[in-house]
Amino acid sequence: MASLSELARAHTSLDADQVQHLQRLVRSWAFLADLCFSDLMLYAKVGHPGGGDELAERFIVLGHIRPTTSQTLYRADWVGRSVTDHERPLVARSFGLGEIIDGEVPNETLRELVRALCIPVKHKGTTIGVLVRESAPSLGRPPGELERAYVEVFHRFARMIVSGEFPFPRESGWTDDPPRVGDGVILLDPAARVEYASPNAISALHRLGVHANTEGMRLVELGLQENTVRTAFAKAIPAIEEVERGPEVTVLAQTIPLMDHGTVTGAVLLLRDISDVRRRDRLLISKDATIREIHHRVKNNLQTISSLLRLQGRRLSSPEAKAALEESVRRIRSIALVHETLSHEAGDELPFIEIVRPLVRMVEEGLISPEHPVDFKVTGEAGNLPAATATPLAVVLTELLQNVVDHAYPPAADLDGGHVTVELGNARDVLWVRVIDDGVGLPPGFSIDAAGGLGLSIVRTLVTSELAGTIEMTAGTGPAERPGTVVELRVPLRAVVREEPATGQVPVIPAAPA
Repeated sequence: MASLSELARAHTSLDADQVQHLQRLVRSWAFLADLCFSDLMLYAKVGHPGGGDELAERFIVLGHIRPTTSQTLYRADWVGRSVTDHERPLVARSFGLGEIIDGEVPNETLRELVRALCIPVKHKGTTIGVLVRESAPSLGRPPGELERAYVEVFHRFARMIVSGEFPFPRESGWTDDPPRVGDGVILLDPAARVEYASPNAISALHRLGVHANTEGMRLVELGLQENTVRTAFAKAIPAIEEVERGPEVTVLAQTIPLMDHGTVTGAVLLLRDISDVRRRDRLLISKDATIREIHHRVKNNLQTISSLLRLQGRRLSSPEAKAALEESVRRIRSIALVHETLSHEAGDELPFIEIVRPLVRMVEEGLISPEHPVDFKVTGEAGNLPAATATPLAVVLTELLQNVVDHAYPPAADLDGGHVTVELGNARDVLWVRVIDDGVGLPPGFSIDAAGGLGLSIVRTLVTSELAGTIEMTAGTGPAERPGTVVELRVPLRAVVREEPATGQVPVIPAAPA
């Protein structure tokens, strides 16, 4: 279904400012449909000025909304439907005269005439559309007090639409998701006293501890603050606030001024009990804080383990045992980095670049000697990753960087320094990581699948089992004395295998950029 702006651009001569005015009306007209218990349709004139009589006689429906307080008259949506002035003469007359026209129109579903109130939508003195309220004919049942009050409020808004005072400007306090009419309506008179309160509004007041008769009373006399009411009356714009009564009761109050040619003649106060919503929000905040505290404590525990291992390593005399403990410490620190980052982030995802940079610094500080300097560089961006992916990937990257330092630049090769680049990329469905060095390269006949070292065994297991990815180690393209090595990891970011609907073939994961 085409949007309002698309329909207006394709079928009408409305300019951008006029289309935005209609969009603001459509974004805020849900409560109007509920106030009048009827379907609302927004018509605009088809064609451009001077485009001919035939075009000028047609109207297109830009919007259609059904009420939540009553039954709809239309099963099908009328958005995008075009009608002539013969089919909807009331619409054409209201548009031409710029006046509210009341009458009857045929209804295809009911197979009878229904009431139609045509309200010209004006913007800066120009009629740019017609808002039509269509309602079923009354069958002799007298309307109740609530219905009379709601419909009267709707008619006041209708006059504001004609005068161009509604919808309110974008910079006003109006929101795209206002409280709903069914949650509670209080009608205020020009003196900001309660003229009418719906049953649901009275229930909301009871939740706030107000049990007195509200009719003729100001909110401050009922023990409530009047901040939003004062703002709405003084500035002639909507105002919204949350009213709390202890930690268990929260009511959202929005005051909408009623205007008459620039003068505030009253207001509609919409109330909505959001106690459960705010209670869930507090629980989520508390849960998030608890999870972050857990990550912080896990990080501290891992650092404690690292410290204990270092103390143990100082008491060992075997170089092999000391090296094994040092490798274990680095692996534990890489996992601790993930938990430390998660302790500062909201949610279970974290920017992986915030893990990579500390890992590289850790390798530089712990493994590189001044006699054999190696320059590390990180390029690209991996985006946000879930902790379940970031943790094993951090361990894998630590092992690869340690492998580079141990084997790409051995002391026997007497290389004058080196350069290592860590490249990151995120190609929508796949994450790729490259570790590129300019060292001595791979030994003849090397295969990562046959490698028996503990570090590469850990890498191979984590990549294939934990991450469901692939790893390749290939020779670089440098000179013979230092050809270098390229290690490439590719990790799918979604475990679901997708099929193309047209061919039924499983798409191939795109190759990492060269």
